[in-house]
Amino acid sequence: MTEYLLVDGYNIIHSWPSLKDMIVKDLDHARVRFLDIMSDYQASSGVKVMVVFDAHHVKKGTGSREIVNGVEVVYTAEGETADMVIEKFAGQVGEGNRITVATSDWAQQRMVFGKGAVRLSARELEEEIKALRKLNHPYLELPGVRRDLGGRLDDKVKEYLERLRRQK
Repeated sequence: MTEYLLVDGYNIIHSWPSLKDMIVKDLDHARVRFLDIMSDYQASSGVKVMVVFDAHHVKKGTGSREIVNGVEVVYTAEGETADMVIEKFAGQVGEGNRITVATSDWAQQRMVFGKGAVRLSARELEEEIKALRKLNHPYLELPGVRRDLGGRLDDKVKEYLERLRRQK
């Protein structure tokens, strides 16, 4: 049995506060950050992730598919919505596979129920990702623990790197 998570990309990005703030400055950056998060989720959970972005307002857009860090990313064609792509994929996947659709779009949620898929709201997806991170990386949640590389380097290594940096 293969588990799939089909994600309405812009719907989720616009629903998560951390990414919503990023959109104001740079939509591309928010999209890349979101794909990084989904790539980590796929690697940690073993669930096959497909993220669909609406491009139906792009004139003469032909749509495209690409793999980004192991995640299948679909940009819809002109006149085609993310909902349409997700519904089509959900209808094509054979029995014995599990499909979850992540969206906060109520109409989309009702449609995927009819295809036998499970729905996950934007908030529920965010909580599931946080829980998975906590399970796989409990040290990240400890107070006072730095999460960057500097927080993991030995003091002697830091001093050596600092000397190298200042030699320039």
